[in-house]
Amino acid sequence: MTLYIPPHFVNEDRGELLEFMRAHAFATLVSGGAKGIAVSHVPLLVEDHGAKMLLRGHLARANPHWEALEGPGEVLAVFHGPHAYVSPTWYVTQPSVPTWNYAVVHAHGKARLTDGDELHEIVTELSGIYEAGNDPPWRFSEQPAAYAESMLGMIVGFEIEVARLEAKFKLSQNRPVEIARVADRLEAGGERELASMMRQHAPAPKGKITA
Repeated sequence: MTLYIPPHFVNEDRGELLEFMRAHAFATLVSGGAKGIAVSHVPLLVEDHGAKMLLRGHLARANPHWEALEGPGEVLAVFHGPHAYVSPTWYVTQPSVPTWNYAVVHAHGKARLTDGDELHEIVTELSGIYEAGNDPPWRFSEQPAAYAESMLGMIVGFEIEVARLEAKFKLSQNRPVEIARVADRLEAGGERELASMMRQHAPAPKGKITA
C-alpha cells in the first residue's frame, strides 16, 4: 500500500521531513500479523545516520502489538502535523468546495525488538527530550536501580529501520491564488503552524527565477 499524493503535494526534502518528524514525534504505529492489524500511538526517537534512518520507541509489555512488530512484514509509522478545515467562503475563485489542509509523513520499514542497554537508552533519551523544559527535570538514570529495572521489565523496545518515506503536504499548492487569503484566515483562527507551512510551500510565481 502507498499514500495517495497528487503531484502538487509531494515533499521529498529529507532534511525537512526529518525536522517535521521530530517536531511531531507522537506517531501512529501500524503493523499487520496473523491476528490482523495492530495500531498503537507512541512517541518515537527519529535518528538520522546518513544512509540509514532509525525510529526507536517502546510499547507496554501488556500490549500485544509488540508481538506483531518483529517479522517479515512491513511496519508503518505515521507522523501527523498541523491540520484544519478550509472553507470555500475564503476563496476568491467560485464556485468552490470545502477541503482540509494538512501535513503528514509515512515512514515504512522493518522492525526489530530491543531490550537491555538498548531499551534503557531509549527510555533515557525519550524522557530527556520531554523533560528538557522542566526545572528540575525527571531523569530515568537517577531512579533507584531496582525501580528502574522493574519498569524496564514492563515495556518492550523496538527499532525500525526506515526503508521508505512518503510525505503529503496538502497546503493549497493547487490553488496558489488562494494561499495568502486562506493562510491569513487560518492564522486568525489560531492555526499558526499550518498557516506558516502554507506560506513556506507556496509555489513560486510563474516566470520567477528561484535559487
